[in-house]
Amino acid sequence: MMKKLTYQIKINAPVANVFKTMLGKETYKQWTSAFDPSSDFEGIWDKGQKIYFTGVNENGEKGGMVAEIAEYIPNSYVSIRHLGILDKDQEVLSGPTVEDWAGALENYSFTEIDGQTLLKVDVDTSDEYVNYFDEAWPKALEALKEISETK
Repeated sequence: MMKKLTYQIKINAPVANVFKTMLGKETYKQWTSAFDPSSDFEGIWDKGQKIYFTGVNENGEKGGMVAEIAEYIPNSYVSIRHLGILDKDQEVLSGPTVEDWAGALENYSFTEIDGQTLLKVDVDTSDEYVNYFDEAWPKALEALKEISETK
């Protein structure tokens, strides 16, 4: 059963800057290192596009998540639908390793308030990842805030 977790942060930068920083190829790696130091993505942030969220394991093998961009409204909203996992360049879209969370959503909402950005993140997850996300998401958002405010 999925749980919905919500995290938010106020960033002293315009929405367009935060949006670009969050999804930019180089800056994405910086703030998502809170989840995995090798965190990266392959693909295009555009509605209907497949995207891979990747990392490298202790054996140097690439893995990660297979997802699609369910919605993309520039400077406003991004919705990611998780489809499966990436195991050494092989997509795994069915079976016991993905059935508990395939279809889970990760939504980013950007709201401008007096020149600042309120970023809200809603994440569907299973019980086993709640503590991990409760630790990693606030760190990631603080890193995004720092990068966005200094750019």
